[in-house]
Amino acid sequence: MRRAARLVPIVLALAVTAARAEESLVPYRIVGDAIPEPLTGAPGDAGRGRAIVADRSRGLCLLCHAGPFPEERFQGNLAPDLAGIGARRSPAQLRLRLVDGRALNPDTIMPSYYSLAGLTRVGRAWQGRPILSAGEIEDVVAFLATLREPEGTP
Repeated sequence: MRRAARLVPIVLALAVTAARAEESLVPYRIVGDAIPEPLTGAPGDAGRGRAIVADRSRGLCLLCHAGPFPEERFQGNLAPDLAGIGARRSPAQLRLRLVDGRALNPDTIMPSYYSLAGLTRVGRAWQGRPILSAGEIEDVVAFLATLREPEGTP
């Protein structure tokens, strides 16, 4: 009984920390299959977004996606190719897929880059914080929106 009593404050502290982290996320509104409003007041930077997408320790996108990254070897094939994604999806649609693709497909394997709700098996380094910040989400959206041509198109 004493051991359980000592765990109660720890459990409560973790719950409060998670709730505060969730409150610190920028609120957003889903409309249909998209988040129409940017998460920040500043436009995203496509150059920074490309760096996040190509970084195998930050965005991790190339583990599952292939795309127009000739310098990157061993790109994934589990998810849609990113080449031409800006012609297939609007920035608002891309934003929702990055923020929390579970809103569209509860069984998706894509990480929820800007959500803390309902996550399980979260690595210690990521507990209580999103994978990407609101600004980084907008950077990735800005980059993906530039990918207008399918792979191999001049």
